[in-house]
Amino acid sequence: MPTLSMTSAHSITKSANPPRAAFTDFPLGHTCGPPDRPELQRSIMRDALALFETMEQPGIVDLGYGWTAPWKEEALEPVDHRTPRFDTPQYQNQDDQAAAVAAHGVRIACRAGAPGAVPRC
Repeated sequence: MPTLSMTSAHSITKSANPPRAAFTDFPLGHTCGPPDRPELQRSIMRDALALFETMEQPGIVDLGYGWTAPWKEEALEPVDHRTPRFDTPQYQNQDDQAAAVAAHGVRIACRAGAPGAVPRC
């Protein structure tokens, strides 16, 4: 049974060396296009499926689709969007904290930030 990989990670797909692959220049997770664009998504799928009939050699075919927003520039910006990390446990609410203290005791559930410091909850 013939197979076709859909990819938006050209270099990774090239290293895997699939027999047939269709490339779209979209962010990862959006290989078939932006959300809420069903006509574009169907067009991409039609073009990809047509490769079963037109590809004569193994390889990766660039379908010629690209994201309209400057997503590559935004992805390369050195901005850290992660949640800040703390040395002490963080609880969503008092019930979570009480459950942790009940299950593990104050020393574990309310671990002190510095060696020798008194545990606080």
